[in-house]
Amino acid sequence: MRGIRLQAHPSSKQKSILSQWMGCARTIWNAKCEDERYMSRFARIFCPIGTYAPIDQSFSQYKSKELTPWLSDCPSQILRNSAVNWYQTYWNFIKGECGKPKRKKFKDGTGSIHLTRELFSFEKCDDGNIRLFIGSKRNNIGYLIIKKHRSFTCPKSIYITKKNDKYWVSFSFGDTELSNLSFNKENLKHLSKTNENWLERYVVGIDRGVAIPIQVGNKSHDFTDEQKSNKDKHQRYIKRLQRKLAKKTKGSSRHKRLKKRIVRRHEQVANIRKDFCHQASRKIINDKNNKVIVVESLGTKNMTRKPKPKPNESGGWDKNNAKAKAGLNRSILDKGWHQFEIFLSYKSQNAGKAFFKVDAKHTSQECAACEHTHPDNRKSQEQFVCGNCGNSDNADRNAALVIKKRAIRLILNSGTELSKRGVLTSSKDKGRGATYKPLEGMSSKAGCCDSPKKKRKSVKPSLVA
Repeated sequence: MRGIRLQAHPSSKQKSILSQWMGCARTIWNAKCEDERYMSRFARIFCPIGTYAPIDQSFSQYKSKELTPWLSDCPSQILRNSAVNWYQTYWNFIKGECGKPKRKKFKDGTGSIHLTRELFSFEKCDDGNIRLFIGSKRNNIGYLIIKKHRSFTCPKSIYITKKNDKYWVSFSFGDTELSNLSFNKENLKHLSKTNENWLERYVVGIDRGVAIPIQVGNKSHDFTDEQKSNKDKHQRYIKRLQRKLAKKTKGSSRHKRLKKRIVRRHEQVANIRKDFCHQASRKIINDKNNKVIVVESLGTKNMTRKPKPKPNESGGWDKNNAKAKAGLNRSILDKGWHQFEIFLSYKSQNAGKAFFKVDAKHTSQECAACEHTHPDNRKSQEQFVCGNCGNSDNADRNAALVIKKRAIRLILNSGTELSKRGVLTSSKDKGRGATYKPLEGMSSKAGCCDSPKKKRKSVKPSLVA
């Protein structure tokens, strides 16, 4: 599936109707969250153990002429899609694939609606342009102006989102026989039959860092001087606006206008970061010698967590270097490691190239020449000197070579498998990214409430009433 996002330019009347529809969809989502929360508490107190709140896709009970008359002005398909999306999200939460659905805020200035084929149609004009009609025959907003920047086929559903007073139409189209994970599994089977010399020539390891954002073998990719100066300019302007914001009264019109200015500046910084990730990933894919691309499996979310407080014996708190850790987290998030990995993943599949991940454990402490691993090998942020063989190199370049060697060793190993996260793992590995095998008597899904064999009992409506 290929995703695309087109900027929309609705009129003032269309903006008003779209905002109303987004509010109705948000009302249904929040109502489903509140119902599930209430039912779960009721079942925990008054029902037998093993009884859970009913999970369904119903939404008609929320439509009332007295309490919610505005829901009748919204197409029922939008309300239905909101309830179905909540239902699917909740079952993904039960499977352990995502978090529990939460309430959506009303005052964050964002919103979205999910439209299926009954509520939109792409029409081709005589001059070759494409128009997008939104709504049904009786309840519609007419034709929505969109900016088309590439060709696409008609999708089955679309999303209209609002963010920072801008409207976007996003959807996915087309279908491929293999997903990204299946595509790389087929590549692993094919590459396991090749020789080591071929892999040494066409496998490239990529290390991501703070000083050098992307190190690809002997080549490094960094923000241009113009991008760095623009980012610094926006950051200085944000600090100045934040000082002004602290003096404004919360909830006032000036406070709201100033917040919008700050949000626009943050968006411009994010666009610079996104542009860098696009350009760097495209250069790597276009290189003919990069046929097998390997990155380290990094948990950016865990790496950028706040440090835990350190209580002492006297009842106070010791220093936990929270200020230094906050600066490191800011530097990591500023480089866009995860965004770069996503771009590299789908672009490699479109180009027909293999994309793998390896365990990131000790990649910065291992020597690429003799495989000696010790923390003292990393003399500084930039310098790497092996304490065993004396090999000296740039730390990021040495890590890229280590990633490459690990990938080649795993590809040639007959027991290597590809995990769900796309990480190359061997049956003997026990590090990060390895396949977890629970001990006897332990469940393989620690966060799951039910075992697969048990049936889920729901609360009867009569009990809740």
